Amino acid sequence: MTWQATVLTLYPEMFPGPLGLSLAGRALTDGVWSLKTVNIRDFATDKHRTVDDTPCGGGAGMVMRPDVVAASIRSIKDLPGPLIFLTPRGRVLNQAMVRDLAQGPGVKVLCGRFEGIDQRVIEAEGAQEVSIGDVVLSGGEPAALIVLDAVVRLLKGVMGSEQSGDEESFERGLLEYPHYTRPQVWEGLEVPEVLVSGHHEKIKAWRQRQAEDVTRRQRPDLWDRYVEAKKVDK
Repeated sequence: MTWQATVLTLYPEMFPGPLGLSLAGRALTDGVWSLKTVNIRDFATDKHRTVDDTPCGGGAGMVMRPDVVAASIRSIKDLPGPLIFLTPRGRVLNQAMVRDLAQGPGVKVLCGRFEGIDQRVIEAEGAQEVSIGDVVLSGGEPAALIVLDAVVRLLKGVMGSEQSGDEESFERGLLEYPHYTRPQVWEGLEVPEVLVSGHHEKIKAWRQRQAEDVTRRQRPDLWDRYVEAKKVDK
């Protein structure tokens, strides 16, 4: 069954963009997933195709109109997957959310512009607010590309090995261990001896220690959650 991505945007020409290349692009060509873009501006009702207006209560910028946005959303109501609205105010995207989306039939992604979208349409249409992190972008489209890339790579048949993602960052609550390849000595720096020992159990233990060390140093928030989860498991 083809996984369906639908993107509501004022800039459909931004898609598939990088998603048309590499693994995601090959999977798109092969029909593992499909992409539909919907131009929100097509649902404007005036001759100027207006999609925004001044914010109630005053303030800088413009706000996307609820009538226009709602019409675009309702035009795809029969397409599969939850509706997510990409906004800095949303629940922060994580690997668990990505896995959930990959296991479903698809997703509908609403990309905002200007100062945002009228809150009434977000609530009326039951959009799930999602953030890619504590940053502000010029619009939801770059965030949509990130969400879709993260999901598509988990779809069956996209990565070369079904186990490719098992030890990546966040899959086990830790950041990923460091990687090395040939040449074994580069500019006087050697690959850690254990990795060329051929001793698989020692390599596994080394990688686990490295993952724990880098998580403790660089993401103490993740480390604390990992430690608590280990306590619960015990």
